[in-house]
Amino acid sequence: MHTEQIIHDFSSLGKEFLKASQEEEILPEGEPSQASLLTFEIDNSCYYNPWFIPSFTRFAYAAWAESLQEEKVAQWVRKYRPIIEEDKNPASVGIIMAGNIPMVGLHDLICVLASGNHALIRLSSSDDHLIPAVLDTLTTINAGLKNHFSLVQGPLKNFDAIIATGNNNSSRYFDYYFGRYPHIIRKNRNSVAIISGHETEEEMKKLATDIFMYFGLGCRNVSKLYLPDGLSIEDIMPFFDDYSFLADHHKYRNNYDYHKSIMLINRIEHRDNGFLLVMEEPSLMSPISVIHTETYHSIELLNKHLYQLHDQIQCIVSCHKEIDASILPGRSQLPELWDYADGTDTMEFLMKL
Repeated sequence: MHTEQIIHDFSSLGKEFLKASQEEEILPEGEPSQASLLTFEIDNSCYYNPWFIPSFTRFAYAAWAESLQEEKVAQWVRKYRPIIEEDKNPASVGIIMAGNIPMVGLHDLICVLASGNHALIRLSSSDDHLIPAVLDTLTTINAGLKNHFSLVQGPLKNFDAIIATGNNNSSRYFDYYFGRYPHIIRKNRNSVAIISGHETEEEMKKLATDIFMYFGLGCRNVSKLYLPDGLSIEDIMPFFDDYSFLADHHKYRNNYDYHKSIMLINRIEHRDNGFLLVMEEPSLMSPISVIHTETYHSIELLNKHLYQLHDQIQCIVSCHKEIDASILPGRSQLPELWDYADGTDTMEFLMKL
């Protein structure tokens, strides 16, 4: 694909996402717009996956609309222009998508298409409606893209490379079957936040989105808080109240009730605000409805600690300017096109095939 065509196609997709994220209902008469068809999936995806509630799927659309603004797509793709526009035979790239949050595999798909390769898409059963709706939108924008992807049922065959996203258990399976091919195989990662105690109310409410968006199921969700000496978690928890509605979601509530029971039976010290359980724990990974905390004594020591855990961390959220490679609260669920998962440049990998 020509660079300018890529910019046009994906920025046009971003505009459709923006329309869909703002469209409240589908018009009952006349030919529905493409944005209306995307909106239909927002309102109906929760029937196929109860975790994909409309407000969260709408947020995902808005996040993609921000990432796919024309100037951002241009900034991203022009970095690779010399190789993109080389005359070469396309490779067939298998994409094994996860389904933990809405359209989590879309970035890999965009990278494969932008690199001029052919995508063999193995959808997750947890997200097998939103991605096809996006593909339909893309082919409406550019009918020629139909020749650049295939949806695959069953085992992947006749591929040249693999991009697979899963957990630590599935990654061992992927390594066994696909290790001899060029590959990107992703494992579990988690995100953390460092609190200074001087954050504004707005910053703390943005942090709540980093924690609770998508029910905390994404690798970019904050699953652990580092608190300074002298700051109590009770001082922070009131800022999370905007997400108290999660307690009304049956699957989230089941997790909350289960983990609360375990903590009570085992007399594990914890804090409870009715929809979130907080406990001191060194592990970065926390289950749904639970967040871990740990106290830090100096920024210097904390930076060293986080560096030792860098291969387990996806994002570090903080207002501390001294924290290495951190992003501001509210940005963990708004990655840019150049914010590659696990820090591996997917486009660079694809260009070398």
